[in-house]
Amino acid sequence: MTTRSDPAGGWRKSSYSGSGNNCAEVRTTGTGVAVRDSKNPHGTVLTFTASQWQAFTCTIRAGGDQPRPR
Repeated sequence: MTTRSDPAGGWRKSSYSGSGNNCAEVRTTGTGVAVRDSKNPHGTVLTFTASQWQAFTCTIRAGGDQPRPR
Protein backbone atom coordinates (compact mmCIF):
# COMPACT_ATOMS: atom_id res chain seq x y z
CA MET A 1 0.00 0.00 0.00
CA THR A 2 1.22 3.46 -0.78
CA THR A 3 -0.07 6.76 0.50
CA ARG A 4 -0.87 10.03 -1.15
CA SER A 5 0.24 13.08 0.72
CA ASP A 6 -1.37 16.47 1.30
CA PRO A 7 1.64 18.75 1.73
CA ALA A 8 -0.45 21.61 3.14
CA GLY A 9 -1.84 19.68 6.08
CA GLY A 10 0.17 16.49 6.22
CA TRP A 11 -2.94 14.32 5.80
CA ARG A 12 -2.43 10.97 4.01
CA LYS A 13 -4.82 8.40 2.65
CA SER A 14 -4.29 4.97 1.26
CA SER A 15 -3.78 4.53 -2.46
CA TYR A 16 -6.43 1.80 -2.16
CA SER A 17 -9.06 4.51 -1.72
CA GLY A 18 -8.76 5.53 -5.37
CA SER A 19 -9.74 9.00 -6.49
CA GLY A 20 -12.84 9.21 -4.30
CA ASN A 21 -13.28 10.76 -0.89
CA ASN A 22 -14.69 7.73 0.85
CA CYS A 23 -11.92 6.87 3.25
CA ALA A 24 -10.09 7.81 6.41
CA GLU A 25 -7.09 10.12 6.32
CA VAL A 26 -4.29 10.12 8.88
CA ARG A 27 -1.48 12.42 9.92
CA THR A 28 1.12 12.29 12.61
CA THR A 29 1.02 14.79 15.43
CA GLY A 30 3.53 15.69 18.09
CA THR A 31 2.12 12.99 20.38
CA GLY A 32 0.55 10.41 18.09
CA VAL A 33 -1.84 10.16 15.15
CA ALA A 34 -4.95 12.07 14.06
CA VAL A 35 -7.67 10.47 11.91
CA ARG A 36 -10.47 12.15 9.95
CA ASP A 37 -13.12 11.29 7.37
CA SER A 38 -12.04 12.47 3.92
CA LYS A 39 -15.67 13.32 3.06
CA ASN A 40 -15.74 15.83 5.93
CA PRO A 41 -12.24 17.28 6.33
CA HIS A 42 -13.46 20.05 8.64
CA GLY A 43 -15.41 17.66 10.88
CA THR A 44 -14.41 15.64 13.90
CA VAL A 45 -10.80 14.49 14.19
CA LEU A 46 -10.00 11.47 16.34
CA THR A 47 -6.62 11.47 18.05
CA PHE A 48 -4.65 8.49 19.29
CA THR A 49 -1.41 8.16 21.19
CA ALA A 50 1.45 6.50 19.37
CA SER A 51 0.99 3.30 21.42
CA GLN A 52 -2.77 3.20 20.75
CA TRP A 53 -2.18 3.61 17.02
CA GLN A 54 0.49 0.91 17.02
CA ALA A 55 -1.88 -1.49 18.82
CA PHE A 56 -4.62 -0.72 16.28
CA THR A 57 -2.42 -1.22 13.21
CA CYS A 58 -0.93 -4.43 14.65
CA THR A 59 -4.44 -5.78 15.22
CA ILE A 60 -5.48 -4.95 11.66
CA ARG A 61 -2.36 -6.56 10.20
CA ALA A 62 -2.99 -9.67 12.28
CA GLY A 63 -6.48 -10.13 10.86
CA GLY A 64 -8.60 -7.45 12.41
CA ASP A 65 -11.37 -8.25 14.81
CA GLN A 66 -11.14 -12.01 14.64
CA PRO A 67 -12.75 -13.73 17.66
CA ARG A 68 -10.25 -14.44 20.38
CA PRO A 69 -10.32 -17.62 22.48
CA ARG A 70 -11.58 -17.09 26.02
